[in-house]
Amino acid sequence: MAATPPAAAAAAAGGAHSVFVYGSLMADEVVSAILKRIPASSPALLANHHRFNVKDRIYPAILPVESKKVAGKVIMGISDAELIVLDAFEDFEYVRRRVQISLTDTSETMHADTYVWSDAEDPDLYGEWDFEEWKRVHMKDFLTMTLGFMDGLERPEPKTRVETYQSFMHEHEQPESGTQVES
Repeated sequence: MAATPPAAAAAAAGGAHSVFVYGSLMADEVVSAILKRIPASSPALLANHHRFNVKDRIYPAILPVESKKVAGKVIMGISDAELIVLDAFEDFEYVRRRVQISLTDTSETMHADTYVWSDAEDPDLYGEWDFEEWKRVHMKDFLTMTLGFMDGLERPEPKTRVETYQSFMHEHEQPESGTQVES
């Protein structure tokens, strides 16, 4: 029996969404922390976009940039409820947009949702964000922050993801209390 192409399998899931991810959500550990599962995925490219570093953030932003490509992956079979959770995770810094992507394994094209940086004129965007560097340097702390955010969603007045990120990073920048110098 022939394998069903990924785009056809996603469409057959009945109302399920496909989401192109290009940053922290390329890590299965982060996706699992948010969705409580690891959905089917396939490597993909998003044409005419660029993945930027964001000053004072450890996660990237994408914006349309002619003749550039962003490598990522498409996660498939995302339910309406899971998409709402992803929207909350991406917070106000991003806007969900429908884009056309190319699957790198098959060259098949398909439509998917993705999260584009909400401020196209943001002066804090620079360079090119590196996933492998992020995994080595930041993934452990980012995963801890993400788990805290997800726990907070269960509270009556949850913090936004940006608030959770900022307070987590602030706590981890403080010098240890046991390092006082005696006079």
